[in-house]
Amino acid sequence: MRNIVIIGGSKGIGNAILLQQLRNNNVYNISRSTPDITHPNLIHYPISILEDDLPEIEAVDVLIYCPGSITLKPILSLNLDDFRNDFEINVIGAVKAIQKYLPALKKGSNPSIVLFSTVAAKLGMPFHASIATAKAGIEGLVKSLGAELASVVRINAIAPTITETSLSANILRNDRMKENMVERHPMKSYLKPNEVAEMANYLISENAKSISGQVFEMDYGIVSFKM
Repeated sequence: MRNIVIIGGSKGIGNAILLQQLRNNNVYNISRSTPDITHPNLIHYPISILEDDLPEIEAVDVLIYCPGSITLKPILSLNLDDFRNDFEINVIGAVKAIQKYLPALKKGSNPSIVLFSTVAAKLGMPFHASIATAKAGIEGLVKSLGAELASVVRINAIAPTITETSLSANILRNDRMKENMVERHPMKSYLKPNEVAEMANYLISENAKSISGQVFEMDYGIVSFKM
C-alpha cells in the first residue's frame, strides 16, 4: 500500500480522488472540513492549508493538492485582494505543501505530485483574469519543479474544464445553464469529478513513470477544437 497525502480531499474533485485511492492505499487528508466517510485506511487532519502548520507524516509516496477557487468578475470589479487570495490558495498553498513533504517524497515509492490548473490558463475567457493568473503560476511551478526534481520526484498538473462540484454550483445552477455549458464544449459534455480522479490515478501510477512536468487538459474539446 502506498501513502497518499491529499490536500482538500473532503469535497469535489479532491473527494473523488480520496474515495478512489482509499481502495488500495493509506490516505492522509488535510482539509478544514471532514470527509463524509470513515475508513480504516483514512486519517483526516482538520487543518487550514494557509493558516495552520501541516502535520508531520513520515512516509509519503504521493502528494495531490486540490484546493482551488472560481473568482469570476470583470477586471474593474476585481480588487487586489481577489488576486492575492486566488494566488494564495492556488499557488502558495501548493508550494507550502510541496516544501513540507518533499523530503519524505524523495524517499517514497514512485514518488509524484499532482497539482491543478484550469483550461482558462490556455483559453482566453472573459472574467477569468484572477483565477487564470493564479493557475498560470501553477503551470510554471510544474515546469520548473519538473526539471529540478527530474531524477527523484515526478510532478504534473491536470487542467480541467468546468467540473460538476460544489465550487461550480453557481455556474451550473439550473438545467438551462447546464445545457448551455454542454453546447459550449465541442464534445458536448463537461466533467464529472470521477473522470478527473481517473486521470490523477493514472498520473501517480507506474504507467506514468515517464511523465513529468506536463499539464494535461481535460477539456471536452473546448481548448483543442474550433467547431
